[in-house]
Amino acid sequence: MGIDYTTVTEVPGNQVTQEQLARMFHRYRFAAGFSQGKDVLEVACGAGVGLGYLAQKAAKVVGGDYTENLVKEAKRTYKEKMPLLRLDAHSLPFQTQSFDVLILYEAIYYLVRPEDFLKEARRLLRKDGVLLVATVNKDWSEFNPSPFSTRYFSVPELNVLLKSEGFKPEMYGAFSVLPKGVKDKIIAMVRKAAVGLHLIPKTMKGKELLKKIFYGKLIPLKGEIEEGICEYAPPGSISADTPNHEYKVIYTVARV
Repeated sequence: MGIDYTTVTEVPGNQVTQEQLARMFHRYRFAAGFSQGKDVLEVACGAGVGLGYLAQKAAKVVGGDYTENLVKEAKRTYKEKMPLLRLDAHSLPFQTQSFDVLILYEAIYYLVRPEDFLKEARRLLRKDGVLLVATVNKDWSEFNPSPFSTRYFSVPELNVLLKSEGFKPEMYGAFSVLPKGVKDKIIAMVRKAAVGLHLIPKTMKGKELLKKIFYGKLIPLKGEIEEGICEYAPPGSISADTPNHEYKVIYTVARV
């Protein structure tokens, strides 16, 4: 059945920091701006915490993930409210031109052949369709790779990859790396050192103890994110031609 990504995915019941929650909300709030009245597919949806939020705007939402346990978790939340299925991003089981919006959040670095996924995305998207990709910024000084990752892309590398598959990408950044105070600076220094010494735990559960030490009380993750749980500021436009060191998260809006 392949790799089980459950241990590196946020699932309901996990204890998360306020910033983790803010990032999750931000991703789906951003996607909602493209989804009004549209048919939307999220590939690598994990436990589906953002699907219900998108469904409030979209005409139709479909979610799928490679890990069967994560699909089951999503089904526990949504029951029969939307199609949820196990799928492989490299070969998607849908008819040509089935969707207006296709989402791949925090997963492109797990794909063995990302170019195959992009070919599939182009096949599935209708005229004027859009592919939304979000990824941690590999050029962030505190970047810590997932143990199951295959390759992380810098902003220019992602731009070149998308263009090579016929997309017209626009690049955006979110979550500034600039610390807001003395405590943030100390945490950033410690995290950077821990990453360099390979001391960061590999699983979500394993990271919870460290988060409690540095961030204090954590928040239990619910099955669905909700409006108003975090403030939202749109991501900022960034250059597609140079590595970015200003943001933790990179978004791509890629049009066909």
